[in-house]
Amino acid sequence: MAPDASDADQRISAGSIRQRKGGVPIVCLTAYTYPVARLLDDHVDLLLVGDSVAMVLHGHKTTLGASLEMMIAHGQAVMRGSAKACVVVDMPAGSYEATPRQAVASARRIVKETGCQAVKLEGGVAVARQIAAIVAAGIPVMGHIGLLPQSVESDGGYKIKGRSEDNVAALFRDADAVEKAGAFSVVIEGTVETVAADLTRHISIPTIGIGASSDCDGQILVIDDMVGLTVDRVPKFVKQYADLRSVISGAAASYAAEVRNRTFPGPGHVFPAATDKNDTLDKA
Repeated sequence: MAPDASDADQRISAGSIRQRKGGVPIVCLTAYTYPVARLLDDHVDLLLVGDSVAMVLHGHKTTLGASLEMMIAHGQAVMRGSAKACVVVDMPAGSYEATPRQAVASARRIVKETGCQAVKLEGGVAVARQIAAIVAAGIPVMGHIGLLPQSVESDGGYKIKGRSEDNVAALFRDADAVEKAGAFSVVIEGTVETVAADLTRHISIPTIGIGASSDCDGQILVIDDMVGLTVDRVPKFVKQYADLRSVISGAAASYAAEVRNRTFPGPGHVFPAATDKNDTLDKA
């Protein structure tokens, strides 16, 4: 599944993302499918195959519904659809927390079966040993601190971080631990704006904000949220740049009406009897 040499030469590497600290903001979006990866690839620096796929495409209530097999399948699709972006695949809950050995085995499987450039895992101090072990195995790691979706059940919901002095101190410890362990960048999610900005200035690796601060070194959103396709809860921090819910609903309504009144398929969508025997399904 690894891309060929020409593909690899074109791709933005994890190392080049690391070098973007303090420079032009890093543009990131999630992607889960081949066509979306193709559409986004020219516009972004990094595509994250996020475990949010469990919610967005599979209908689970939380990201805990993601499995290693699910992440690999979607990672393969995104790698087929992209040629330029740095592709990072989330490590799902249960695939890395137990031991560094488990984390390395899972990360190796993801990279081997998808050809992605890096993996991402959630946590700071608690998973520093796992990050260090994966990096030592030659696999770049993106960290993730602040609000941790994989911990939503134990955390009692999606709670904004950085509201208390103790929590701010813990965030700084997590950021330091992720950097020291060798991560090439770190996502800061759902964190008070000023705290996220301070964290960005505090560490030497790029920070990628989501519900954090414009001072972060880059930004990421879930693609379905960004294009107005999410049908359930949309987080407050999302800016919707399109309204695909209405576009798709309107198109389905038009299609249904034409099928029911027999105006579709029309003459241009069927094959007349007197035609070239070598014709195909491709449009003329």
